[in-house]
This record gives sequence, structure tokens and C-alpha cells, in this order.
Amino acid sequence: MQDFASRLWSPTSRFHPGQLAWSRYHRPVDPSRLDEGEAIAIWTEGGEVLGFGWAEAPDWLELQVAPERPDVAAEIIDWFEEVSDAETQSALVMEDDVAEPALAAAGFTPHADDPFFTHHVLDLVDLPPVPRIPGYRFRHVGPHEARDRAAVHAASWSDLGASTIDEQAYEQVMAAWPYRPDLDWVAVDADDRMVASALVWLDPARGAGLLEPVGCVPEHRGRGLARGVTLAAVHRLAEVGATAAQVSPRGDDGYPAPQRLYRSMGFRPCARTVTWSRSLD
Repeated sequence: MQDFASRLWSPTSRFHPGQLAWSRYHRPVDPSRLDEGEAIAIWTEGGEVLGFGWAEAPDWLELQVAPERPDVAAEIIDWFEEVSDAETQSALVMEDDVAEPALAAAGFTPHADDPFFTHHVLDLVDLPPVPRIPGYRFRHVGPHEARDRAAVHAASWSDLGASTIDEQAYEQVMAAWPYRPDLDWVAVDADDRMVASALVWLDPARGAGLLEPVGCVPEHRGRGLARGVTLAAVHRLAEVGATAAQVSPRGDDGYPAPQRLYRSMGFRPCARTVTWSRSLD
């Protein structure tokens, strides 16, 4: 799946290999088997991948299809109906994705006004400087800091609910390709406590890095730390030879702050997602 996502990657495509890694391992799982209610299928021809379906849950489908083989999308949707027992099913694709006609034919309808994500891209030239913020510094994560790294992520997202990530989950993240500790950056206070973070996944085949995720703990917000740690990570991304960075914040009006932050650094929007749903009752 990651190789296929890399082959198809552009700033407007659905998946970056790092997104698949984060989606799989950001919660405690058994890396050797699927969770209950989870299913994955891959379509190939002549040894080449043409598409995949990932039922992350019985009511939620992620899929990607080779643009030259839209017929595979219909097979993935049929497969999803077989493995799912949910009365309402949803799928997330890029706007104007090759899978949209198959979704429509299967009774799914688009919900363009639902919360969506907007892909933003940044060319790694003439980057803004990494700011100096009194009382803080930026550094990358060490190989034995999974517990602290998980904790700063959980605290950063605590206002949206309890996080699923813990030390075990972050160890899984760190063991997954294409994770690199030198691209996992944190802001630390004077006591070296992590207070903000930005993880970049580099796809070396495409020279593109994905920021997923970025966060700052609530009591340290308003000081430019999320922006600073992101710029520190992106500067390192450029140093290791990447040419582009991507980030996919919410694009709707329900959660506008992250996209304002990224656009202030030069990220520019280029594509958005759409949720398609159907009821089988």
C-alpha cells in the first residue's frame, strides 16, 4: 500500500506513505494482524498494484485506485459491502477522484459541506527562518523517547478528546517505515520538557515530506511554538534532500486555525477531500 501510494503521489493525491503509517500505528495495535472489524484488500495485475481498500472500521472505507484503472474502484466498493455489516457506510476520497463515479453508482452521495481536509504544499526553497523563542529550543527526538513523545502528542490534542496514542503506539510509529528520528521534532522548555511537536514523514522516492501530526500543549500556546517546531522540521527536511512538504489540515470553517498557520509559512492549498456516504437499511 505504501509503495502504491508513493508511485501515485502528488500534492493532490489521496495518500502519502507516511499517512498510511500514522493511520495504522497511532493507536496500540498488533502489528502482525488486523484489528477486529478491520479489513484490507489489494488489487493487482501482473504483479502491479492497481488499488487497495482499507476498511478501518465497518462503517469507514479508505481506498486508492490507479487513475488508468477506474474499474477497480467498483470492485473495491463491492468488497467493502461484503466485509462490512454497518447500515451506514462512508468513504473519503479527493474531490474529482477517479473513484467518484463508482461510489455514485453504488448509491453513495457526496457531502461537500461535511468537515474536510485540504492538502497544502510548500516548495522547500527560501524557507522562513526558524524563530528564536525565549525559554524554548527545538530539537529532534531521540530513539528512546517514545513515552515523552507520546505524552506531548496526547496533551496537544487533549482538547479534542482522549488520545489513543501511548508509549506502545509511539514505539510502533517509530518502528514503521518511513519514520526517521531526525525528522521528528519537538519544542522543549528550559527543563527539556516537550511542549510542542511536528513529525515529518519523508518519501525518498518522491522527495516529498508529509507533516503528520503537529501540535502544541494548551498551556504553551500563543507563543509561536507550533510554527517554530514546524519550520525546524521542514528545514531539516530540506537539508536531507527533499524538495516539497505537504500538510493536510481541516479546510472547513469548523477548525480554521491550522490552515491559517500553515499558509503563514508559505503552504498553498491545492486539493480537498470529500466524504461520500450511503445507507443500506
